Parts: sequence; C-alpha cells; structure tokens
Amino acid sequence: MNFEWSEEQDAFRQTLRDFLAANLPDDWEKFSEHGPASPALTAFARDFCKKLADVGLLFPHWPVEMGGEGLGPWEQQILAEEMWIAGEPRGGQYMNVNWIGPTLVKYGTQEQQARYLQPITEGKSLWCQGFSEPDAGSDLASLRTRATLTDGNYVINGQKIWTSYAGLADTCFLLTRTSDDRKKGITILLVPMDTPGITVRQIPSLIGEGDIHEVFFDDVTVPEGARFGDEGQAWEIIAYSLRNERLGIPRFTLARAALDRAVAMLKDAGDFAREYVRIEAARCATLCEAAATANYAIVQKRVDGLGVGPESSSARFATVMCERAVCEFVVEFVPEALAGASPYLKMHHQRGIVAGIASGAAEIQLNIIASDVLELPREPR
Repeated sequence: MNFEWSEEQDAFRQTLRDFLAANLPDDWEKFSEHGPASPALTAFARDFCKKLADVGLLFPHWPVEMGGEGLGPWEQQILAEEMWIAGEPRGGQYMNVNWIGPTLVKYGTQEQQARYLQPITEGKSLWCQGFSEPDAGSDLASLRTRATLTDGNYVINGQKIWTSYAGLADTCFLLTRTSDDRKKGITILLVPMDTPGITVRQIPSLIGEGDIHEVFFDDVTVPEGARFGDEGQAWEIIAYSLRNERLGIPRFTLARAALDRAVAMLKDAGDFAREYVRIEAARCATLCEAAATANYAIVQKRVDGLGVGPESSSARFATVMCERAVCEFVVEFVPEALAGASPYLKMHHQRGIVAGIASGAAEIQLNIIASDVLELPREPR
C-alpha cells in the first residue's frame, strides 16, 4: 500500500494551511480553550465558516450537484485533519458538512432541503443531535422520548442528555419513539430549538464551556412535515449518518500534534534525555500512527465504493487509545502545560478526555468489535 499523498493532495493541504494562517487570529490558541460549543467560539465559527464557504473550502468534498467541488473522501479527510490540528475553528459546524448536509440530500424532502441546506452551505447554522438519554446512552434502541402523531402534528415528550451544542443550536436532529418496536419504532424529527416546550440545561464539566446539556421536551409540537424519512426508518438513516460522522473526526491528528508540542517542551527543558520519557513518547506516537492507519483503511474503502462495517469501531477505539495515551503523557511529564504554559496542550486535553465518550462510548465500540469483528461468543446470562 502506498502511504504517500499525491501532489494534488499535498497542494490541497497547503491551501488549507495557508487559509488557516491568514484567517485565524494571533491569539487563536488561547482563544480555542473556550471549547467548540462555547458562545465565543460558536460566534467565531459562524464568521470563519462563511469565509471557508466563500473560497470553496467549507464542503469541497460534496458532489458538484450539491454545491461542492466534487472532491473525494481523501480530500474530506485532509480537510478534517487540518481543521482538527488547528483546534477545530469550525466549532460544531463540522457536523453540518460531515453528515447533516449529505443526510439531508439523501433522505430529506424537497421542503426540508430548501429550508436547511442553504444556511449550512453559507456557514450560518448550528445543529445538535438528540440521541442519548439517561437510560439509553450508546444503546439507542432503548430510547424512550415519545412522539405521538395527532391531527397532523407530532407531540414530543421526553429527555435527552449529553447533547453537544444544544445551548446554541438552531435545529435538533431528534430521535423519537413512535411505536414500541425496539428498532423499527424509532423515527427522526427535525425540531427547531426555539419551539415552545424545549428546556436546555447545561451540564458543568471539565471539557470547556457549553459543551454538553440535558434537553427536556414537554408537549413540544411540530408539524408532520418535520418528520425526516418515514416512520420507523431512523435506524437506516442513523447508520448512514454515523459512518460519515465518525470518519469525519480525525482526533488522532490533534493527538499527534499535541504529542509533538509536548516533546518539544521537554527537549527545551532538557528533560527528553530520560529513557523512560522517550519510550512513552514512542508508545504514544505508535498509537497515533496505528489509529491513522486504521482510519485510512476505511477511507480507502469509501474511495473504492465498498461498504464500511463494524471495522469502523476498531478504528474508533484505536483513536480513543491514542488520545488517552497523549493526555496521560502530558499530565505525567509536562503538567505545567495544563496550568497555562501551553494553551494548545490545554485545548487538546479538554477535547482528548472526552474521546471515549463522544460519537459512541468506547465500551460500546469494544462490544461491537467483540461481537461483529472478532465474532466472539456471548456469555450465557
């Protein structure tokens, strides 16, 4: 396998780097500590994403008929890598271009596409995904939030938790239960977040400002036209969406960049000569490379038009391992970085400590690997 980038791909990466150098403020690394869901970074991202859109860099991997540049999965990967290495200045809008937009095109009605696609392509809108619940985390089939169709409207009651960006989002991609069938009873609704009956409460955390929330739905009423796809079609749509979501978040690139920063700090202080430190740095670098290789294998499948199955969970868990290792390396060997000596490493730490929770808990990924990749037998209960 050839692991080298083509000249065109290198040129595309350089274009992105030049754009970032020209459009990120001088104090960006300190500013990025606010976190991707903070009011400050969300406001910045709306302006930043508009600039990306103006030069064709917000969604260049979308097909031409969708308004994109028709570039391929590798260019999508390069775009995501450079944004994450920079600390993701798109904020929560990375979801829009990774999976909300393509999912709207594949499954949305003409009315839904007309309403929601233009704000996405202009870099103006922010979405949140109403998936997890207190008793239905990564096991989405256990969700209880109920939507009842009455006189042409859905009435929604229930609760979501760990909802990223909910405090400032315009629209929620909401999973609801419309029948008691475990999987076929789940239906998606596109719900404006200013709809009466929605209450959002921020959950205090260590990972930044405004990142996660509880969302309560009390007799929230939306028209039947808010339904996305058919009743009971959610499982198919979610499977399509999550493949795009999980492959569009190359956390391993940010982890590797953070590791390089930490090693540079140790060298400047004369502390990298210790053998144990070098061994741990090498271990972290190896985990980052392993995660990259696992993710790149899946990108190549997309290039070849092949389906992506449970191996995406293997790539996801490899990324979690490298993120955790780099976070632990920084805590052990350059703890002063988290006390203000390096805004970049503090920013990475805030993002890295949730790597095993966001986009599907690490433990759930291990269950998928055990059952669907390794085909291990289940223990009788």
